[in-house]
Amino acid sequence: MLQSTTEENVMVLEEDLVVGNDIHDLGDPKDTVQEESPLSKGQMHLAMLAAVALPPLGLLAAMYFLWGGMFSWLNLSMMIALYIATGLGITIGYHRMFTHKAFVAPKPIAIFFMILGGMAAQGPLVWWVGTHRKHHHYSDHDHDPHSPHASRKPGVVGWVVGFMHAHIGWLFSSTGDSNYRYVPDLLADKTIMRVNNLFPVWVALGLAIPAIIGGLVTMSWTGAALGFLWGGLVRMFLLHHSTWSINSICHVWGWRDYRSGDESRNNPVMGILSFGEGWHNNHHAFPSSARHGLKWWQFDASWVIIRSLQIVGLASKVRLPTKERMDARRRNPA
Repeated sequence: MLQSTTEENVMVLEEDLVVGNDIHDLGDPKDTVQEESPLSKGQMHLAMLAAVALPPLGLLAAMYFLWGGMFSWLNLSMMIALYIATGLGITIGYHRMFTHKAFVAPKPIAIFFMILGGMAAQGPLVWWVGTHRKHHHYSDHDHDPHSPHASRKPGVVGWVVGFMHAHIGWLFSSTGDSNYRYVPDLLADKTIMRVNNLFPVWVALGLAIPAIIGGLVTMSWTGAALGFLWGGLVRMFLLHHSTWSINSICHVWGWRDYRSGDESRNNPVMGILSFGEGWHNNHHAFPSSARHGLKWWQFDASWVIIRSLQIVGLASKVRLPTKERMDARRRNPA
């Protein structure tokens, strides 16, 4: 069990946040922004309960209709398309652009990815970013909001409890934590805060779009219901568990190419399913890098899109680790 934040981990944090030299000296951003979150603590708990409980129920309903032959390529297409779109909203928008400042995009592009991330129903941007920055601050040490290792009890039962906490339990233990001191840059941006506070609207939009498309294409209420199930709830279920697996699976199974001060690991399966986020040891070693798949064979779909945006002039200040930094952090130097 890891007990305290290492010097190396703190160094990575400061390099990562780009909001101050010392995270403890950021002050209290609540002094400058009155409406930090669209949801109260109680509402956040209810929202997380709904996010955890409703998609599995939708999956069961979809499986029931599937067994009865009520399924089409339209349903599958909407599920895949919205999984990709909302997943990239999380990986490119919420994570690499807003959390780690790995690149800069024009405000319309930034807001576009922010809305897609909101449609993924994984929490308002400010809460998500604050939680994730806190995770990097204490990664796999005490106070990490979703570590399978921090404060873990010994034995098989302790391992299972730690793993489940990292995967899903943390949602109910940390939703009341504002973590505002980690996000002064976001709290100071009025446009971001307006979009952030419309989070329930974006979640509803992510459910309404497939329902409307399904209804219009089939001209039936059944088509709308199936669109809502497959493009909405089932898609949400799959993406949620893909994202949460980065917290659990990618801190347990895989390999570590670089020294990162924690147990983060590269997992090729999650690297594909989560659009490059599964190259997690790479990410924790170089948090501000826009590219997580650092080797040619580590496919990183999010990086492909960021690089494409850069080529056409819609992304700038793209940050990548230098060869010297990579060599210095390599666990087994050549």
